Amino acid sequence: MARRSRTKKLLTWLMSLCVGALLLVLGVLVLFRFVNPPTSAFMLAYQWQPSEAPLRQAWVDAEQISPWMPLAVIASEDQRFPQHWGLDVDAIQKAVEEYRSGDGLRGASTITQQTAKNLFLWNGRSFVRKALEAGLALGLELVWSKQRILEVYLNIAEFGPGIYGVEAASRHYFGIPASRLSARQSARLAAVLPNPKVLSVVNPSAYVAGRVAWIRGQMHQLAGLDYLQSWPR
Repeated sequence: MARRSRTKKLLTWLMSLCVGALLLVLGVLVLFRFVNPPTSAFMLAYQWQPSEAPLRQAWVDAEQISPWMPLAVIASEDQRFPQHWGLDVDAIQKAVEEYRSGDGLRGASTITQQTAKNLFLWNGRSFVRKALEAGLALGLELVWSKQRILEVYLNIAEFGPGIYGVEAASRHYFGIPASRLSARQSARLAAVLPNPKVLSVVNPSAYVAGRVAWIRGQMHQLAGLDYLQSWPR
């Protein structure tokens, strides 16, 4: 009886801990719906690592970002962004099938998942991190609007070593504020997002140049998406 009582108390404690953690996460998500995050997990990790390049980031509201930029990011990273609820089930199933066939575990991440990862988690491809990322993505979609997800993502995404957010990237690479980015400049920034520590905006490789051309073509096809008309201009 004593053992059963201890087990029951342990389970009750664990359940209370889980409920408390969920409420805490939900509270943070609600807060960041209205308050701009002061930093991100990725930025904090960068600051802890020895690096020659200082961290650069400046928050800008959605209306201070050229509408070409969210369109370029969607064209490049997540064309089903308007339809899904944080997870692209088709992409996940394909990634799992490739993993089972012997390929490496690839991301298959939506913009919402990338926002959750950059804001709260760490880099890597473990199942534990992917599970946390998926749960947080669902929470973001529940609490935030699509425009808020894009706004936060564009302000915390890494565009080069120590360069976080579209405003810092625009000023560093092109010498202009994010509000003045052209379609081509936006495509160049979006092209390096898969691996900003390796891919270069300033000295684009043939691969990056090819991605820029592809992204611009996709932007042309996606220009009629209704939800982008609500992006503040």
